[in-house]
Amino acid sequence: MLENQVKASFKGLIPFIVFIVIYLGAGMILQSQGVELAFYQLPGPVAAAAGIVVAFLLFKGSIEEKFNTFLEGCGHQDIMTMCIIYLLAGAFAVVSKAMGGVDSTVNLGITYIPPQYIAVGLFVIGAFISTATGTSVGAIVALGPIAVGLGEKSGVSMALILAAVMGGAMFGDNLSVISDTTIAATKTQGVEMRDKFRVNLFIAAPAAILTIVLLFMFGRPDVVPEAMSYDFNIVKVLPYIFVLVMALIGINVFVVLASGVLLSGLIGFAYGDFTLLTFGQQVYNGFTNMTEIFILSMLTGGMAQMVTKQGGIQWVIEKIQTMVVGRKSAKFGIGMLVGLTDIAVANNTVAIIINGEIVKQLSTKYEVDGRESAAFLDIFSCVAQGAIPHGAQMLILLGFAKGVVSPTQLIPLLWYQMLLFLFSLGYIMTPQLSHKVLSFLDKSK
Repeated sequence: MLENQVKASFKGLIPFIVFIVIYLGAGMILQSQGVELAFYQLPGPVAAAAGIVVAFLLFKGSIEEKFNTFLEGCGHQDIMTMCIIYLLAGAFAVVSKAMGGVDSTVNLGITYIPPQYIAVGLFVIGAFISTATGTSVGAIVALGPIAVGLGEKSGVSMALILAAVMGGAMFGDNLSVISDTTIAATKTQGVEMRDKFRVNLFIAAPAAILTIVLLFMFGRPDVVPEAMSYDFNIVKVLPYIFVLVMALIGINVFVVLASGVLLSGLIGFAYGDFTLLTFGQQVYNGFTNMTEIFILSMLTGGMAQMVTKQGGIQWVIEKIQTMVVGRKSAKFGIGMLVGLTDIAVANNTVAIIINGEIVKQLSTKYEVDGRESAAFLDIFSCVAQGAIPHGAQMLILLGFAKGVVSPTQLIPLLWYQMLLFLFSLGYIMTPQLSHKVLSFLDKSK
């Protein structure tokens, strides 16, 4: 956010460190006490507020000067754009679910996926739901109970069934144009969602295809469960397809999401799921679902501006530069930075927001294309989030299995996350491939 070069200072980084230590420390303490979803008990904005207080106490200058810097960061165009997109994405997700979109999508998939291919089917359905709704947790909550029931009847390893659901959920979390991670990655790097999606898909698609092949080979049931038919309405699936297609065509994201909300609302009116009042209530519920990430983005934007002005970001960049010798190692450094942050804070969106400004400046210095840096931020954070035992996705999914499957049984079967990591490394290590992909995208605009 700050264009002028400033003197590097570790002191300038302390507010960010306080934020991370409080956020991480609270999770570790609560987890040691056996608290469920320990890393999600302390709201991120509270930890960020503590870091901001430290910045005001620690940094030089008048209160007015520091407050103006803070507000400049909070109100930065990229931060405000990101926050409004969060609100619209939340409204679309809640309105579409309330009119029956998620249930219809799940039931449609379960009805038409052949029972002998349940592992593959769960991966594909999970990928579609999470891509359409922008949430891996939502896909897991929708599919988890069904997956456990099918696993019990089929004889397929329950761990493999759950791993298929997790892989599909993280595929969509990483790629969805309305996912928190995509919104944060593209806006911090200043690129269009469509362009990030296409770079990202080039890496993720081979990983997904190979995962499907492996699930075909090793996910066949000993006993084919009875095919079942579930109630669904294909019309209620249409808003998801509409939003995905319109976003990929390149329609303005605000227009896409607002239109998606209206389309879901009209379908809800037509089928009696909404009145005008309840539609308005669901839209507002969608807004409030995004309150935490909205406030966190604003507060971290303000804190990042203060930290940048005091040389904290420059200090990190100079330290990273001791390990970076060129564009290839810069890309690897971006991935490792956001991946390790996610392992620490157990939240891929928070990990992206924390590292967004650092990665943007690092990418500028080493001429890493913004479309790639956005993709790497999203990919590596989702790889980590989809594998850590203390992440919400893993905890919720294993909760459905009621102790039958442990993290140590599930993690070795997370083939999609492993393959996505390997294909990402392959992409980074092959500069000619990167050049061809970016040239193709430039020509196809």
